[in-house]
Amino acid sequence: MVLEEQILDSSNALTGFFLGGVFVALLALGILIALLILAAIYIYFALAYKTIAEKLKFKKSWIAWIPIANWAMLLQLGGFHWAWIFLLLIPVLGWIAVFVLLIIAHWRIFEKLKSPGWFSLSMIIPKVGIILYAVAVGIVAWSKKKK
Repeated sequence: MVLEEQILDSSNALTGFFLGGVFVALLALGILIALLILAAIYIYFALAYKTIAEKLKFKKSWIAWIPIANWAMLLQLGGFHWAWIFLLLIPVLGWIAVFVLLIIAHWRIFEKLKSPGWFSLSMIIPKVGIILYAVAVGIVAWSKKKK
């Protein structure tokens, strides 16, 4: 009877160990997939912003690959001074101000490239806004519209 209990105890321990390992492996896989998706989104936007900057004859279009600096570039392309990006150092109110400036800058950029400026408002739509914004940026970046 004691031997059977020991076998059952070791069996339960192995099952728990196995399930813990499976959980950790699935968690690691989920994190890896999330990182790959984030990298793909980052690359998409960097390529789109770089293309937009090149269309507008911005000399340093490679800035599109640098986080935060790409927002400063977009502010410049939209007619604002790049230093407005430093508003990000002010919690909440500064972030809101930069967000509004970026919407206005996008509106101006889109109109310069002969696309509807209201595409920039897609950023503020809850839940689906980022998807609509990504589509709008792609359309503006890679459309063959004449200036």
